[in-house]
Amino acid sequence: MKKLLIALSAITLTLFWFSSLAFAKSVDLKIESPSAILMERDTGKILYNKESDKQLPPASMTKIMTMILIMEQIDKGTLTLNEKVRASERASSMGGSQIFLEEGEEMTVEELLKAVAIASANDASVALAEHIAGTEEEFVKRMNDKVNDLGLKNTHFTNSTGLPAKNHYSSAYDMAMMAKELLKYEEITNYTSIYEDYLRENTDKKFWLVNTNRLVKFYDGVDGLKTGFTNEAKYCLTATAKKNNLRMISVVMGAQNTKERNRDITKMFDYAFSQFEIDNLYARGEMIEELKISKGSKRKVKVITDDVVSILHEKGEDIDNITESVKLKKDLKAPIKKGEPIGTLILKKNGDVLSETTLVSADDIVKASWWMLFKRTLQQLTFR
Repeated sequence: MKKLLIALSAITLTLFWFSSLAFAKSVDLKIESPSAILMERDTGKILYNKESDKQLPPASMTKIMTMILIMEQIDKGTLTLNEKVRASERASSMGGSQIFLEEGEEMTVEELLKAVAIASANDASVALAEHIAGTEEEFVKRMNDKVNDLGLKNTHFTNSTGLPAKNHYSSAYDMAMMAKELLKYEEITNYTSIYEDYLRENTDKKFWLVNTNRLVKFYDGVDGLKTGFTNEAKYCLTATAKKNNLRMISVVMGAQNTKERNRDITKMFDYAFSQFEIDNLYARGEMIEELKISKGSKRKVKVITDDVVSILHEKGEDIDNITESVKLKKDLKAPIKKGEPIGTLILKKNGDVLSETTLVSADDIVKASWWMLFKRTLQQLTFR
């Protein structure tokens, strides 16, 4: 069943890629970075594209996927922000950007998440990875499983940090799609938007966190997401900004310096916010309808949106004649897991598909006991 869902996801993402490219205008933004993309977050529409499927080292932008898995666990309730995490010898030995964790030192999930989101701390990333999955190797396996679930074709991870490693690569398009997924958890920007903060306050080891993404401070609306730099990857950035409910994602890879990186991101954001606007129709988790389910502990399951549903259009463009249709699975049977895909919400204009949003189960529905099924049958016979 899982293989089928992944295959369907991959097909959907392939179609999504081509329809998104069709939306992109042939505008010359004079982007200097060798690979770049501009994407609207809710619809996934691509507004600018330059070699965005090229496989390149992502450096610390890798941590976007690390944060996705962290936020998934928090969303499920299997991980809490105030939960204590103990640093292993391996986590404390990480080089590069770090908060200098000592072996055996304990910090909360929230403190370590801040360290990852703000200061790109490699030791914090590994500590969280080990806490969630037991080992970093198992965590990386989950990272690559998520890559497959998202239908991404040009990404493979070898570690949770982005430190240089063989067979560790991604692309601007794939990074934008990972950012799109991470931003489902809107609270992540509570951390990625912080310009400076402190860890170990009121101790003699007080540590200053400063955001590696300077645009958080210097570009209005920017509230994330993740920078990256190694000698091989050069200067990379996956950035997001929101103005008037319009959230954009911009990615550059391989820029020569921070000025070029920030300038390219700024050009794409300036273009997007000057030319486009968005209408929000449904929030993430909003109920669309209820669907009958057979042999379940409940007779119906609530069908909710898995993501925000919006319509992106050029400023001043007529958006009348939008039609909405829902396709749901037939003959749905228990058990059903919370978040399991059970349908699709489709928006069209003049016959053209504007967006397709996955609809999921709002709850876990277990199989009904034989006694519950017997009573239901008896009730049906009684009221005939």
